[in-house]
Amino acid sequence: MRKLIYVCITVAVLSGCQTIDPYTREQKTGNAAKGAGIGAVAGAVLGAAVSSKKDRGRGALTGALVGGAVGGGIGYYMDQQEALLRQELEGTGVSVQRQGDDIRLIMPGNVTFGTDSTRIDGGFYPVLDSVAKVLMKFDKTVMAVDGFTDSTGSFEYNQQLSEARAAAVANYLAGSGIERLRISTQGYGERYPIADNGSAAGRAQNRRVEINIRGQRS
Repeated sequence: MRKLIYVCITVAVLSGCQTIDPYTREQKTGNAAKGAGIGAVAGAVLGAAVSSKKDRGRGALTGALVGGAVGGGIGYYMDQQEALLRQELEGTGVSVQRQGDDIRLIMPGNVTFGTDSTRIDGGFYPVLDSVAKVLMKFDKTVMAVDGFTDSTGSFEYNQQLSEARAAAVANYLAGSGIERLRISTQGYGERYPIADNGSAAGRAQNRRVEINIRGQRS
């Protein structure tokens, strides 16, 4: 029973760990801490369930420690990658978003491609070089490069344009040293807008390429 109480206290401490967001200066719970807390709870439950009644406390403690280490490890790895990406991409116009253990890079069309063009703007090469540098350092991740357009033009044309732009970004990353097997591409055309296509500002936001970075699961 004492060991179970100790597990609960450990989980509470891990889950409550706070960090300072370097951009908003607000406190937030680190993803590594969240992952460790969730992993510890799951491990404790599983450890207790598979142990005999006499050893249930010990099983819960062991499961919590193992689960916490695994959960925290994934979160910590992605935390470090996110921090470096934010540092490299600050001021470039690329948005870095974190969703759980995934990282999303949103690249607006006005800084990546010319109008109706599938050729990457020459001024954007250094930005992609920075992305490639981080992705090579954190080689335990895979990425999906997705292309999107606004609703101007035919559905078929927009679909082809989005596919070609996603492929162009993927090919550049592969040419920069990223293993091609780590990269997948998809074009979504005018589907999944993030803003109103009824305004010029909204259409500009919808014309974009996204790189979704995920940790590899064995």
